[in-house]
Amino acid sequence: MQKDNILAIKKSLFLKQRLPNTAYIAIGANMGDKLKNCQRALSDLNRMDSVRVEAVSRFYFTAPMEYSDQPWFVNGAARISTSAEPAALLAILKSLEADYGRKAGGVRFGPRPLDMDIIFFNELIVDTPYLILPHPRMHLREFVLRPIRDIAPDLMHPVFCKSIAGMLEVLRDENQQCLPVEAMPG
Repeated sequence: MQKDNILAIKKSLFLKQRLPNTAYIAIGANMGDKLKNCQRALSDLNRMDSVRVEAVSRFYFTAPMEYSDQPWFVNGAARISTSAEPAALLAILKSLEADYGRKAGGVRFGPRPLDMDIIFFNELIVDTPYLILPHPRMHLREFVLRPIRDIAPDLMHPVFCKSIAGMLEVLRDENQQCLPVEAMPG
C-alpha cells in the first residue's frame, strides 16, 4: 500500500514537471462565500495533475456589469501552467464551476457561485463557436484587467499588441468599481 502511494506521488510530480502551456484565467463569484469559493476552486485546480497554479492576484470586490440587479462579485486571476490544450482546459474549468453549483442556463451575466474563464492561452488566437481566445471582452472589463495586471502587467495582448497595464490605463468606465478585498471594511 505504501509503495502504491509513493508511486502515485512520483507520477504526480513527474506530470506536474511537464506542463508546457501557460494560461491566464479569471475567476469570480457572487453567491455564497464568494472569496472562499474562488480560493478553494484555485486550490482544487492546483491539485489536478494537468495544472499547476503559478501565481494568484489579489482579490477585488467588483460591481456587476451587464446585469446590475445582483450582489457584487469577488474577482481575481491566476497564471497557470498546464499540459491541457485549450478545449480540455475549458472543460476542466466548466466542470469545477458545476462542482460549485453553477447551473447551465439562467440569466446571462447573472449571479453565480463560481465563474472561471480562460483569458489567454500562450499567445494563441482562437475563434470557435465554443471558445474565443484571447477572451473577447477582457479589454472592456476592469475586473479582468486589474487582477491580471497584479501578476503580469507587461503581458501583451496578441491581437491588440498592448500590455495589460496599457489596456487598463485607457479603460475609462466610471461604472466599473473594483476595490481590493483587503480595503473593504470587515
